[in-house]
Amino acid sequence: MELLNVAKLSSNPLFPSLILLFSLLIWLKLSKKKRLNLPPSPPKLPIIGNIHQVGKVPHRSLRDLSRNYGPLLLLQLGYNPTVLVSSPDLVKEIVKNHDIIFSNRPKTTSLDFLYYGGRDMVFSPYGEYWKQVKKISVLELFSHKRVHSFQFVREEEVEVLINKIRCACLQGESVNLSEMLMSVSSNIASRCILSHKSEDEGGSSKFGQLGKSLLILSSALCIGYLFPYLGWLDILTGYIPSMKALSAEFDAFLDQVIQEHRGLESSDDQVSNKKDFVSIIMQLQKDRMYDMDLTQDNIKGVLLDMFIGGTDTTKATIEWGMTELLKHPNVMKKLQQEVRNVMGNKSKVEMDHINKMKYLKCVIKETLRLHPAAPLLAPRRTSASVKLGGYHIPSNTTIIINGWAIHRDPERWENPEEFIPERFENSSIDFQGQDFHYIPFGFGRRACPGMPFGIASTEYVMANLVYWFDWKLPAGETTENFDMSDTYGITLHKKIPLRVVPVTHLSF
Repeated sequence: MELLNVAKLSSNPLFPSLILLFSLLIWLKLSKKKRLNLPPSPPKLPIIGNIHQVGKVPHRSLRDLSRNYGPLLLLQLGYNPTVLVSSPDLVKEIVKNHDIIFSNRPKTTSLDFLYYGGRDMVFSPYGEYWKQVKKISVLELFSHKRVHSFQFVREEEVEVLINKIRCACLQGESVNLSEMLMSVSSNIASRCILSHKSEDEGGSSKFGQLGKSLLILSSALCIGYLFPYLGWLDILTGYIPSMKALSAEFDAFLDQVIQEHRGLESSDDQVSNKKDFVSIIMQLQKDRMYDMDLTQDNIKGVLLDMFIGGTDTTKATIEWGMTELLKHPNVMKKLQQEVRNVMGNKSKVEMDHINKMKYLKCVIKETLRLHPAAPLLAPRRTSASVKLGGYHIPSNTTIIINGWAIHRDPERWENPEEFIPERFENSSIDFQGQDFHYIPFGFGRRACPGMPFGIASTEYVMANLVYWFDWKLPAGETTENFDMSDTYGITLHKKIPLRVVPVTHLSF
């Protein structure tokens, strides 16, 4: 019977026309796909696409792919088409011609649970809300005047750090500098944000514990993001339950902090020039100075951004800076000479002293070139179809910028793999993201507004470390066998914690 039906259909005079029409539709679809001129793509596997080529250290493996296939690549990461950008020329083209189209963020599972559905600044979609929050961040939270107002916090926390190291000097012990730097960075950030220390005298606090959990979960693998039809596996693995639990804990903690600040609104303790970020945002909410209604969730989302942006990244930069100084004793000596000449045996490092330390600024710039805190800049998503580098980039495509690879581009940097702070002497390159081969804090509209805050903490901590102490590697370690491997997370850390031997400088 089925054969009879097929025979009748094939004898119908319309049948050849239907076949022709169907073939034409397929041809048009294929030819349209071909005409799109998509970026080149490495060979991929069924279902997983190019996930297997990303590796455990993505910034390195993705650079290798770019070297083989070009600076603009189309990768299929599970369900997500993703374009990898590894060229300063392409970054320049994005900023100059398509910055708004490339200013969106992909929607992720952690965004919904941990960042109040994108009510923060870092992950919120491009639009009026984001513009207002960015404006608040630039003008009210991270202006140079505001950053300077928190100098007393940096001074107090660094004094605690220096005293801990002095105790180790008396004992002749090595110290885990990575651990100490995490403590001082998180304490500075959390005190500026909400007047709470991240770590108390016993080495722990509620906020510190929650912050560490947030960093771990934010960088964890989400199966549902790569394969939406397998999202149920994130429940079985404990990923989603863990996020829900952490979100509830953080939410309750921040609600309590905000409630405490409401009780202090009329108190004389809140001196205007010593207000923390919570107080500042709440005052803006009360005064309605901006064209937006700041809800409680808005405030909490922004606070989470500031904690992550102000702790892990600062710690990583100082850690790598000290690592490179120990690896290069001549650079360490040159920096110490500058810092100690500027200080002239004074008992306290002031910000006015820091402003005269030109070589210190070169050391930090070179540290961020070789070891950018965020090697893969926070991903973006195109809001419309666009041409980039002569290729078609479809709408809703995830964009990954490999800043780590761009900072080591041999066409833009002489001896790109070497630590040479002198390359920044007499150079106009800065942190603003206008030199597209140097983008440690991002670029365009989505550049990090917290840059002045992070740099101020980094400069002050490093100046104190090289002023008060000389530094030696533990017994058995030399500059030749010193481990420089990194590990990838939200930020780029040293794989093996930095353990060193401090020696009190004889002049002090």
